[in-house]
Amino acid sequence: MKKNIKNWPLLLLSLLAISMISCKRNDGYNDPISKDKTKPAMVTNVKVDNYNGGAYITYDLPNSENVLYVVAKYQVRDGVSRETKSSYFSDTLNVVGFAKAREYTVSLYTVSLAEVMSDPVTVKVNPLTPVYSVVSSAVSITPDFGGVNVKALNPLKKEIGVVVTAFDPSTGRMEVQDQHYTDKDTIDYSLRGYPATARDFGVYITDKYGNISDTLKKSITPLFEEMLPKNIFSEYRLPLDTKLYTGQDWPVNHLWDGITDNSVSGWHTNSGNVPPFTCTFNVGATYKLSRFVIWERQNEFAYGFSNPRKFAIWGSNKAQPQDIQLPVTAPEGTVIGDWINLGNFVYPDPPSGLPPGAINAADRAFVAAGVGFNFSLSDPAIHFLRIAVATTWSGGDTAHIMELSFYGQPQ
Repeated sequence: MKKNIKNWPLLLLSLLAISMISCKRNDGYNDPISKDKTKPAMVTNVKVDNYNGGAYITYDLPNSENVLYVVAKYQVRDGVSRETKSSYFSDTLNVVGFAKAREYTVSLYTVSLAEVMSDPVTVKVNPLTPVYSVVSSAVSITPDFGGVNVKALNPLKKEIGVVVTAFDPSTGRMEVQDQHYTDKDTIDYSLRGYPATARDFGVYITDKYGNISDTLKKSITPLFEEMLPKNIFSEYRLPLDTKLYTGQDWPVNHLWDGITDNSVSGWHTNSGNVPPFTCTFNVGATYKLSRFVIWERQNEFAYGFSNPRKFAIWGSNKAQPQDIQLPVTAPEGTVIGDWINLGNFVYPDPPSGLPPGAINAADRAFVAAGVGFNFSLSDPAIHFLRIAVATTWSGGDTAHIMELSFYGQPQ
């Protein structure tokens, strides 16, 4: 052991000298790694497995150490070419991005270490209907409050883009209004901010390969929508509503005072309760609701503490709706006594993808801006609302909300 320690400096110097020699600069690193210009042999035993918008091509490589990779060259639509490469250690190529379900020709080449290409092997592929076409075949655009609603199905859960256009009087053309990218199986979202006057709207589907479907065009008159005036709201306390926090003043009417920050200006229940945590109020008139925005408690409370994670909104159009124990969960449309479930809602996870306990500034800004949710067009008109929190981010025995804004059409 002592001998090894004594010789250690000498060993270090030796290693350093070796590394200096081995790390000599290579000015020709972009040159081919072989000077053998022999044309490589072609692939053989080619087989095709077609799928929606593409095909897997398998093959046998030539028995040669001079092959670096295999490349497929093909056109996905008129005038647009693509190529896909696969290393020597694979026997499969994925050719993708085809615009239609028809026959295409793909040329396969082996490429040598000196970047010499073999003669081509041509193969026919017949991709199934591309995903963007599958989605566009069932897309719909219909009137919604303050705009339009777009629905479609994406059963293969592949990445597609939904693009909404509308006539712009200032340019005299159809202009892109929104681009919505998703890989979800169900597409159902609304684009708002339009007056209740007829306008031409359109929707088309695209994919990441630049394929674009035909545009579905319709003249649509958005439904009239306004924010419910909060100055006519009032608490309608029911005996079974959850008791309020007693440490400070957190009454139900703080839900519509216009203050969304972390001051003591929201609704907060007392401890020692079990879900659902409920409160009830009168919106002052009869409305068919379209949507709402919720502001949860911010900053260090964001995605934590007693902020709601899962909650429901119940409504009633009775003159004096009676109290009844609401369930923790119930399907939308469930009627219990004088109350109907208008929807079950889940507060979204942090947009950053970080866990709730490790959110970043963008996540906190998302909470501070308020989060919007839609009501179903089939929901009945209401005069009273009841919030029922089923689960909070902490899973504790209290709930708090800073502010709510509701939108809809007066009846």
